Amino acid sequence: MPIPALPLTIRQKAETAGEDNLDETHSPAPPVRLPQINPIPLSAPLGWLAAGWRDFCAIPATATLYGLILAAVSAGIFWLLWSTGSASWFYVLLGGFLLVGPMLGMGLYAASRSLSEGKKPRLIDVFWVRDAAHKEQLILGLLLVFLYFLWTRMAQVIYALSTWRILRDRSDFLNFVLLDPAGQLMVLIGLATGGFVAFCNYALAALAAPMLLDRRYNVFMALATSVRAVNRNFFPMFLWAVLIVALTLLGILFAFIGLAIVFPIIGMASWHAYKALVQTPLSSVA
Repeated sequence: MPIPALPLTIRQKAETAGEDNLDETHSPAPPVRLPQINPIPLSAPLGWLAAGWRDFCAIPATATLYGLILAAVSAGIFWLLWSTGSASWFYVLLGGFLLVGPMLGMGLYAASRSLSEGKKPRLIDVFWVRDAAHKEQLILGLLLVFLYFLWTRMAQVIYALSTWRILRDRSDFLNFVLLDPAGQLMVLIGLATGGFVAFCNYALAALAAPMLLDRRYNVFMALATSVRAVNRNFFPMFLWAVLIVALTLLGILFAFIGLAIVFPIIGMASWHAYKALVQTPLSSVA
């Protein structure tokens, strides 16, 4: 006598349960509480940079290629702005680069994660991070893009309130910024406003982007944990932010070529910052 078929709903539940069991081998169950934050010394960011440098030396070709692509895109945008007489927008786009930078480093976080597990990441593993292709990363990316557009609108308002003139070329803009008191005030207000927006973004995303690679956290838990880490370790995290900005500017000053080395090191160091600051839930430890 043939066995009657299971109802469709029961069969679907069984298949779904089987798929979930397979996924659980790659994605730990989400915790019900936020992870604990470790206190760190002021010198910790220097150790993260050293760890990022070690990871860079472990996969120099892959990491440099990753950085070269970013450097080429950045240099192309700057050349376009310069050739069209819109160089004044470079400072706005630089702020935007620092805002969305955490999302650009997903491949580097994955590379450092593999190296910490004793594995050597392949080129495809760095340029296509499967764990980053999820809605949580999409939500974080949209949030960072929103903050970037908010910053561009604020920059336009500051410029509009600072002068009634239309600065048609680079020389007009430089004269206004360097010689006109209104231009100098505009720069000061822009730096203060941009710095505030950038630090708020930094507090939200400093750890959120690498945390999401674990796939045991959702985006809201990652954002909250990042803010808590910055709050508990304010001075070390402030030093880390200063180092990121300084190294990025240094890479740009070397005709953008420096970004080919600076950006991979910062990205890999950010993974070590996450691992040093956030306690791993016991349930996820093998």
